Amino acid sequence: MSGRDERTPLTPAPSLHDYALFRQGIEPDGRFPRRGHPFPDGPDGPPPPEPSRPRLTWTQARDEVAAALAGPLADPDPVRAAEAVHHAVARLRLPDRTLRANATRLPLADEPAARRTARQLTRTGTSPAAVGVGLALLIRLGEPEDVPCLKALGLLRGLRSVAAAALDPLDRQAAALLTLAGRSRSGELDPLIEAVAAAGSAPAGGEAVRDALAALLTAPDWPAVARWQARRIAEAARLDDLLRARPEDTALVTAAGRLLHAMADRCEHRADLLDYGPAAQVYRAVVARAAAPAPTLDHQVLLLSLASDLHSGTAALLDWPAGEREALLGRLQAHLHRITAPEPAAPADRRRAAWLRRNRLRPFRLPVPPAPLRIEVAVADPADSPAVETRILIHGRPLLPALFGNGPGHAPEYLLDNGALLAGPEPHEVQLAEASCTEGCCGALYVTVRRDGDDVVWDGWRGATGPPPPELRFDAAAYDAEVRRATDDDSWCWPARATARRISAALRERPEPAARWGLGRARAHTGWHDPDTVSVTFHYRPEPATPPEGGDGPGLVFVWDLPDDGRPPEVQAAAAVARIGATDPKAFARVAGGSRELAESLGYAWPRRD
Repeated sequence: MSGRDERTPLTPAPSLHDYALFRQGIEPDGRFPRRGHPFPDGPDGPPPPEPSRPRLTWTQARDEVAAALAGPLADPDPVRAAEAVHHAVARLRLPDRTLRANATRLPLADEPAARRTARQLTRTGTSPAAVGVGLALLIRLGEPEDVPCLKALGLLRGLRSVAAAALDPLDRQAAALLTLAGRSRSGELDPLIEAVAAAGSAPAGGEAVRDALAALLTAPDWPAVARWQARRIAEAARLDDLLRARPEDTALVTAAGRLLHAMADRCEHRADLLDYGPAAQVYRAVVARAAAPAPTLDHQVLLLSLASDLHSGTAALLDWPAGEREALLGRLQAHLHRITAPEPAAPADRRRAAWLRRNRLRPFRLPVPPAPLRIEVAVADPADSPAVETRILIHGRPLLPALFGNGPGHAPEYLLDNGALLAGPEPHEVQLAEASCTEGCCGALYVTVRRDGDDVVWDGWRGATGPPPPELRFDAAAYDAEVRRATDDDSWCWPARATARRISAALRERPEPAARWGLGRARAHTGWHDPDTVSVTFHYRPEPATPPEGGDGPGLVFVWDLPDDGRPPEVQAAAAVARIGATDPKAFARVAGGSRELAESLGYAWPRRD
């Protein structure tokens, strides 16, 4: 790691805290700075010099920070300790982020002394590195009296994220406001940020906050940044207070429902719902007014999405009193059965209406009492994404969001159609879920499935983001029956997805049609961006005259696209498999990957990369 030189510590310059207060005081109308105020040395602080020391590993940096700061942080004199920290971080010449990250994890011999030093650093420090260390310590050690100082330092561009982290356990609204200001890249959140900042601690936020929240979230094409920051938006606006003050406000109820569903979503980001303290209270308010808005397609889709979250998603893990979750689901079911909307004309809306018809009953089919194992397939609102998730319920509680917070369960094609969950004579490991950003980044959840006499056992957990559960035991006959039921259930499928599953099943059961053309691994799936098109993927690796050493030689990936033509899925699948058996797919499929040299040598066009 390379660092940057700090300016001479404790120079006769104003503290960063005083500077932040001054900058905010001269801001027109006290406006909240979206990008944050720059440090006093220039637009983004002092420019970093050329690297002046060798890169360090993370362990080396941790050890250096610990050795440099352990003594000063144990000093009972906060003034002397703060001066020593300034000198220490200047000598270390490490990036500020590295200093802060390691300061949050430092073992502290004397926490009261470290707290006093952190306060001295944040209130009088002049170096961004040293003040950042103080903020990092207050993530663990901060108390309510630190809130005004943290809010002021959070206005500086380079300290916003660490100040928000320190504020999080003390003042969720202030932390959320700082976080949103850093996320409003294109200005979508600016009206809400300005309204919240202007309202301050006004009861229930004031009309400006309500209006900004409704304008942001009730538009049909509400921005993606609002979905990703749903919890922070709810915290900044004090959504629970707004609903309490305006129980009859249907636009506010719609906005709250969309925020709840976005917080529960696990398909493209971490679900934040379990970190949102008033979640259960907001669900109650939304369901109580669920019948009030006009029965539009948007409204029905939102109600069904909320029901799916309560039935088998993250919302089922909230701390519900006995029977309340079931009561909320009952009210949502009654609303959905009572209202209908006319068939829409736009293709995208027709797709959503078909999704609504297919899934209208799915969240309400709860076995009573809850079964030891229940496998459900959940399909997202097509306007959000074509994501399909396998959800595993243990005695009615969803397993995966309780164990793994970084991504959804795998699709049924992976866990069910391929027999991954079946318990055979030999134990085998199954990946149940993977982080949305890939396993290499944020991990995956694994379990070992084995048969033990008349039981099927799940144990050997690996990759859980919290403590792994004890082994789970199921009656083998009931377990096999539930896996078969879930595998055979295609009521969730839209036509193209049903066609794809049938093609994959036929090619898996009878690989001969593809094998006769020298093709290996063939499967069908629907596209993420075009869910109404089936794509059949073939892998081709020619047999060379002289086998290469240490490998199988280059290969190609062919893809055959089949748009849904309106015929029944079984008819389309049978026709596709018949064509594969009669004609070499390499003659009509397109090359999608593999070896460019091999493709060109065989006369195939290499795909253009736009």
